[in-house]
Parts: sequence; structure tokens; C-alpha cells
Amino acid sequence: MPATRYTSRELIEKLIAFDTTSRNSNLELIAFVEGYLEGHGIESTRVANEDNTKSNLFATIGPKDRAGGIVLSGHTDVVPVDDQDWSSDPFRVAERDGFLFGRGTSDMKSFIACALAAVPDFIDAEPQVPVHLALSYDEEVGCLGVRPMIDTLIRGLPRPQVVIVGEPSDMKVVNAHKGIRSYTTTVTGLEFHSSQTHQGVSAILYAAELISELTRLADEMRTRGDASGRFTPPYTTINVGLIKGGTALNIIPRTCSFTWEYRSLPGADETEILNRLNRYAEDVVLPRMRAVYSGASVTTVVRAESPGLAARDGDAGETLVLKLAQCNQAQAVSYNTEAGLFQMADIPTVICGPGSIDQAHKPDEFIALSQIAECDRFMARLAEHLRDT
Repeated sequence: MPATRYTSRELIEKLIAFDTTSRNSNLELIAFVEGYLEGHGIESTRVANEDNTKSNLFATIGPKDRAGGIVLSGHTDVVPVDDQDWSSDPFRVAERDGFLFGRGTSDMKSFIACALAAVPDFIDAEPQVPVHLALSYDEEVGCLGVRPMIDTLIRGLPRPQVVIVGEPSDMKVVNAHKGIRSYTTTVTGLEFHSSQTHQGVSAILYAAELISELTRLADEMRTRGDASGRFTPPYTTINVGLIKGGTALNIIPRTCSFTWEYRSLPGADETEILNRLNRYAEDVVLPRMRAVYSGASVTTVVRAESPGLAARDGDAGETLVLKLAQCNQAQAVSYNTEAGLFQMADIPTVICGPGSIDQAHKPDEFIALSQIAECDRFMARLAEHLRDT
């Protein structure tokens, strides 16, 4: 494919047109990016999922055997638009009043577009240290795709200076965020006629006790607070988002399940809340259930786990990104990203990308044209840095 130079705006339109909702394949988008890079003489490597319906893409501009490189990281998947009231087609970019509307404009295809638009500039800089492009799948459903890419490719690299995860941060530099763990807990009791409550075991009532315990733990976390004072809200949070149980009003329910999460402060014991809920179930709830029915159970399964990002103030990679973004200091955020996984691989990592998290996942998601222009300037400054290195 011959070399084609696109503007970031043109690439945003092309990337948004691929419906890469997490339940779908992202291979058409990956093939487009692969072809674009190939046209510029850049080889890329796929890291596919088990059934080859999705893939990561990794590419290097500049010397592959040099340490001190810059990784530009972004996820290709987006959240669903189901049951959302959009003013225009979510997979076709619409411009109104200085904003671009479309699913993924803010979270986070605009960053990917700006990075790809800058590829010719990175090549022209003849860098002595590499720029790596790392595109992942299934970030929105638990940061699943980036894990095999880190394990199979990135851990084997000469150590990069920094990973820049381009999640929407209004082009501010973020060096800390909370971790997230989500679970589904299923309570199994014994069905009976609702007039015979002494013989049945209500899964819903005992699930309610477990949820009440999570509420108590949430209050305890709020009291503990955040010693750093950097997060909003300034404590580990717990949320129960889904609950399902029962078949009819006059039947004591046999099963009840609820899906819940907690977002922990960096450095906190990320297993504490789950362990304490399990102990409460074993010590308080199950003995009473099994006094009526020996087959009663409480089981909790993991849905997703992603670590927090801990601040590493004064790190050389962070200092570089602050300079490129023209920021004086780094911030902390409460949402979770792939950044903590890169940090666990012992690579300095920060977040810096166009758009606002306030617009992510909403109907009529948008990004300001001014944010795209700022990201383009960031990439231009990175190209100059590569030229001077």
C-alpha cells in the first residue's frame, strides 16, 4: 500500500466508522491501521485473542534494539450505544459548534488518530530511540487485551523510558489512578411456599445482608480516607450495580446474584474488601442458612481485576511527558486504565490524552476540536524531541 498522509481529523472519521464495541471484532480497524503503517514502511505485529476474532497491534518506528523508547498506547474498543438517545449516527463523525460527536471520539480513538497522523513526522525525525505504537482490544471489559501484548511483546523490549496511555485527560498529565475489581456473588438457598418461611431459605434476604455488609465496608473506607488528598472522592469506593433474583412473590427465592465492584486507592490492599466479605459470609450468613438447608451456598467469581497506577514523582519519563504537554504537575484520577498493568511490568507510565472523561460512555459523546489540536501539538513536540535525542 502506498504511503498516505492523513490529518488527525480524517483518521478520527475513519476510526469512528469501525463499530468496535467490545462485543464485536476489531479486526477491520486493525487491518486498516496495519495497512496504513505498512504504506509508511512500518512493520507491525498482531497479538490475537484465543479465537482470532480480535487483536492487539504493536509497531515500532526507529531502532528496535534501543532502550529509552516512548510507547503510545490506546485501546480500540468502545462501549455500547444500546438504549442511548443519540442526535446523530454514533459511528459517523458529526461536527457541531466546534465539537466532533461520535462513539469513541473522547474515549479514545482521537488519541490513536493523532498518534497515527504523526507517524510520518516520527519517521522524518530519524529517531535514535524508538516510538512504539501499542493498540489493544477489550479495555472496556476489564483491560483484557493488553495483558497478552505486555506479556508476549512489551516485557521483552529494551526498557522504554515511558508509556503514554492516551485516555481522555484534557491533555493533562496523570500519574495515579485507582484500581478496580468487579465480582458477581451468587447466593443459593431453598425454594418453598412463601407461607412456610421457616422451611425455606430466602436467597434474596441473605443477599441483602451481604449487600448491607458491603455498605458498612463502604462507610469504613470513607472514614479511612485518602492520605494523599489527590483523589475525588478521596477514599476507596464500593458499588453494587446489578441484582437479580426470585421467580414469583409467593415463592421463597432459591437464587439471588448481585454484581459489584470496588475502586481502591493505589497502595491499598486490593484483596481486603473481597476477603472481608467472604469471611462475613462464612462466619455470619452461611451458618444461619445451613441451619435450615445444608446445601446453601455463597459463591463469588471474578469478573475483572485491574490494578491502580501509583505515582512515581520525579520519574524521568513523567518529566518528559510534562514537558511535552506543557504542564507543571501531574494529577490523579478515579477512573481505571491499562496504565497500572504497564507499571506492573516495571515500565514508567502516565496518562495523557485529548478529551474529557466526563463525555465518555454517554450518548452524544464528543471531543472539542481544540483538544485535537492540542494533541497534534503534543505529537509535534514529541517528534522534535526525537529529532534532538
